Amino acid sequence: MSKIIAICNQKGGVGKTTTAVNLAASFAALEKKTLLLDMDPQGNASQGLGFMESQDMDIHEILDMAGNPDNLTLENIKPAILDTSLEYLKVITSGPDLAVMEIELVNAMSRERRLERVMNVLKQEFDFIIIDAPPSLNLLTINTLTAATSVLIPVQCEYYALQGMTELFKTIREVQKNLNSNLKIEGALLTMYDSRLSLSKQVAEEVTT
Repeated sequence: MSKIIAICNQKGGVGKTTTAVNLAASFAALEKKTLLLDMDPQGNASQGLGFMESQDMDIHEILDMAGNPDNLTLENIKPAILDTSLEYLKVITSGPDLAVMEIELVNAMSRERRLERVMNVLKQEFDFIIIDAPPSLNLLTINTLTAATSVLIPVQCEYYALQGMTELFKTIREVQKNLNSNLKIEGALLTMYDSRLSLSKQVAEEVTT
């Protein structure tokens, strides 16, 4: 049974994707079977692993497939699970088409559970699944939190870092209450921390309290 960790922050530029890529690579370096799943339409995690162009099959197609659970098998998903330069690290890429999924899901049945269905198929294959969530609180993020076993929140050490954190925690609590009672908060990860700056120390103090 794998551990599914969502890397989530609705604010962009906080080191979310960098955290996701490096955490996944670190698990792979420890010879843990690891999957990095890119849920951000910008596809930066995919690009970080060298996939600069859209693939024939990515997470958009898999989420669309999950609309009919009978079609959602490991055999059907496998073409989207790509090798990387690390033996133990696989990736499912993303691209601009994923942004359309937000619209497609609006009127869909069990719209919050599409990714959870995918994880139910994949979790037997990997020790760790790292999900790079989009930098916004939308249906793709709700899907990510519903499918995850825990969430890690990167927090940039700058003035506006804590703005919006209240809204994110509110969303997490709602997901815990209504969709995923097993979701745990791994904690907040301070990014771009500079010990020479008083601002970094102040943000660190705010986060830890």
